[in-house]
Amino acid sequence: MNTKFMERAFQLAKKGEGFVNPNPMVGAVIVKNNTIIGEGYHKYFGGNHAEVEALNSIIDSPEGATMYVTLEPCSHFGKTPPCTDAIIKSGIKKVVISMLDPNPLVSGRGVKKLKDNGIEVITGILEDKAKKLNEIFIKYITKKIPFCLMKSAMSLDGKIATKFSDSKWITNKFSRQYVHKLRHKYSAIMVGINTILIDDPLLTARIPNFKAKNPIRIIVDTNCKIPLDSKVVKTISKAKTIIATTNLAPEEKIDKLKEKGVDVLIIPTKDNRVDLKKLMENLGQMGIDSVLLEGGGTLNYSALKTGIVDKINFFIAPKIIGGYLAKTAVEGDGASLVKDSFSIKNISIKTFEDDIMIEGYVNTSFTF
Repeated sequence: MNTKFMERAFQLAKKGEGFVNPNPMVGAVIVKNNTIIGEGYHKYFGGNHAEVEALNSIIDSPEGATMYVTLEPCSHFGKTPPCTDAIIKSGIKKVVISMLDPNPLVSGRGVKKLKDNGIEVITGILEDKAKKLNEIFIKYITKKIPFCLMKSAMSLDGKIATKFSDSKWITNKFSRQYVHKLRHKYSAIMVGINTILIDDPLLTARIPNFKAKNPIRIIVDTNCKIPLDSKVVKTISKAKTIIATTNLAPEEKIDKLKEKGVDVLIIPTKDNRVDLKKLMENLGQMGIDSVLLEGGGTLNYSALKTGIVDKINFFIAPKIIGGYLAKTAVEGDGASLVKDSFSIKNISIKTFEDDIMIEGYVNTSFTF
């Protein structure tokens, strides 16, 4: 089968990145006589689904046409009416679907409804690409736990800062621009308290000539040490801030943070630190489908050890910092034996001028 129309549907779906969470990104193309007569994508959470957007854009009668869609059309009432009903009513006679809905409660129902109404349905076209596109949605809808991407930027010798904690800038501006796109894509960004104390970052998404969505800022802070004048506290109007702390935190400090509009989560402890697994479960219950982890070495190690990390993006710059006191991307106790190290699979490599980014999936992480 010619896949060019499905490829176009993927291009459209990608436009919804960062705006539709926790919904999936979906694109749809309507074809008649080998010509596109309508196309659309899911633009924002709560808005029309891609199929309806495509039908609303048609320049010719859809009677007898074929629809290409990246995800199985919904057959149930949610924030919008069922897309299957709109397709059936339109007179479309064939629907080509990349992947079935991963939600076990509804998977296959859309296909059945279309078939029951005399519409030819083909599934599995570029399915791997569809799964990659919506890996966040697939994990969240099946596990109710956020998909977690660990991002780190380091020198050629694995240092994320000098011995004096200077890290500006190890990677180039193109790598940093890509990271801001990740911040737009993911629902939340997570750092440890040491990052706040050392760098006092804003943790927002800043993309030139693009109105990016700022992620929810999550600070893992066992003892609630966060300064009340830190940027993430003072800029609540820019982005929501959540402090994940424990019963070790002073009640007076918690009250002051709440007065400033900061959300405070009291999470159980594990090894005298915030239990990251429990934290992720809490975030999932709050509707947060994805977390970009930009932690330091301590938090990164804890996240890997706990098993909450699904994917890594490690940026490597052609610089050598050196020094045994310089910080590395993953610290903590580390593996005692090489055979016990965290292994990464499905590796791919991107370049940003002289910088290299290694992308891969943690071998023990969620798989779809």
